[in-house]
Amino acid sequence: MIIKRIGMAPVALLFAALSLSACDVEQTEEGSLPDVDVEAEGGNMPEYDVDAADVDVGTREKTVTVPDVDVTMPDEEEDSQPQQ
Repeated sequence: MIIKRIGMAPVALLFAALSLSACDVEQTEEGSLPDVDVEAEGGNMPEYDVDAADVDVGTREKTVTVPDVDVTMPDEEEDSQPQQ
């Protein structure tokens, strides 16, 4: 079927173009935007009374023991063999 090969979008576009070209449209009156007069006074931002927590931040020196880590690297011969 030809419609399936072409697709529905181009067929719909062609149908819309032919339908619109068959119409005769004439403008009978000029359009215009409405006249709008806006007057506004300055607004007022809301006020807040916030009681935040009292936080004391300081520094101190501390000694931390870390574990000793031994790393054993594989031999180069083992690296050249494919891993499974």
